[in-house]
Amino acid sequence: MDTRNAYRAFFAALLLLCSVTVGYAYATSPVRDAVGKYHDQSNVPFEQRESVAPASGGVTVVAGHGMNGEKSALVAFGADGRVRYHDDTYTGYFDVDSVPSESMTVEYVAEKPLTGPRAKACDAKCTLSFVERVNLTTGEKTRVYSKVIPQDRGANWHDVDRIDDDRLLVGDIYQDQVYVVNTTTDITTWRWDAQDDFPITEGGPYPVDWVHLNDVERLPDGRYMVSLRNQDQVVFLNESGPMESWTLGAEDNYSVLYEQHNPDYIPREHGGPAVVVADSLNDRVVEYQRENGEWQQTWVWNDSETIWTRDADRLPNGHTLVADTNGNRVVEVNRFGEVIWTVPFYSPYEVERLGTGDESARGPSTERVGIESSTASIDERGAYERLAHALFSKKTVSSLWFVLPMWAGLGELLAAVVALLTALVWAGFELRNVNISIETRIPIRVSRETSDDEHF
Repeated sequence: MDTRNAYRAFFAALLLLCSVTVGYAYATSPVRDAVGKYHDQSNVPFEQRESVAPASGGVTVVAGHGMNGEKSALVAFGADGRVRYHDDTYTGYFDVDSVPSESMTVEYVAEKPLTGPRAKACDAKCTLSFVERVNLTTGEKTRVYSKVIPQDRGANWHDVDRIDDDRLLVGDIYQDQVYVVNTTTDITTWRWDAQDDFPITEGGPYPVDWVHLNDVERLPDGRYMVSLRNQDQVVFLNESGPMESWTLGAEDNYSVLYEQHNPDYIPREHGGPAVVVADSLNDRVVEYQRENGEWQQTWVWNDSETIWTRDADRLPNGHTLVADTNGNRVVEVNRFGEVIWTVPFYSPYEVERLGTGDESARGPSTERVGIESSTASIDERGAYERLAHALFSKKTVSSLWFVLPMWAGLGELLAAVVALLTALVWAGFELRNVNISIETRIPIRVSRETSDDEHF
């Protein structure tokens, strides 16, 4: 075999290896298999459904944030592991809350592209953000409140908190605002604008995604807690505005919070004031306790598979329920940091265990029950992830994970890149060994010259 044929064999083998790597990941992906299984089981009569998740302490509802054309879904798993409810009608599902007066009803925030006559008035693609209520047993839906967001995905609502029968607390990413609206009258009764108290030179790019206000919560004493993701801060508001001495985190102080999601408040009666936060770009969940007028970190958890957490609920028994978005899973962690329950799920945004209270409101603080921290270092992660973290920032690595298909990881991304580079190099190699001359006479003649040592 001459040198050129040896090169060709090498290129072909490398392309085949990369193709097999990607194909095997696609065929054996547990999360891809799970997405199909949850959908299929929801179409089977309930008494004939199989357990697709381990047994748990109650009905667990997971809201998924779709990406790359992959189906997002709202799924409820029964305590016995069977699918109780499944809906993949909308583009994305975000906040999901239990309804206190009804054991099998939840209220959630979702989005879909705006269509119909109203869409024609948009200069660009518009999104419909809305709050909807669904009975998980009957499947009956009720639209509660909605708004048209004059922008494609990313500026939609991620969280809406119910205050009472008529009023909602809305976190508006597009307007960088928090407001209270009466859903009966459609009258806004209170509003806070982040631009009134934060410089536009901090955070994300202004005005496209400056604050990314992704979570709101009304506290038992009437204050509001708000997550400003791009400022790396959780702020507390009264009717007049921010209570600066209560702010958790600071701009670019990544040791405290790094573009967090879904902070949950633990009240004094359960060992607080404390806040459990999905510290997203730090790939962990943390808890901070209010002590002597300051926030002190009292608990932290992650394991070697944790990638970009976006929700964490402290349960009444001291366990913590975590939505691990880029890890494509939901886990329940006990007081010793051990994962005792897990389900594969594509891009989970929020998780709620029914019967345990709203988010972490009935969960104890770490100091109340002695919950132990448990962490894994970057050295305990896979080789491809260690390499990615060595070459790129945390934000870049997280972004890479987020845009990958549900069945792919960094290893498959590397295989795809190697395959592309191999194809380009191979093409260049072949072109270099083909000399084409063009004679500029009429008629034009094109001839192919080969080197003397080429064999046919």
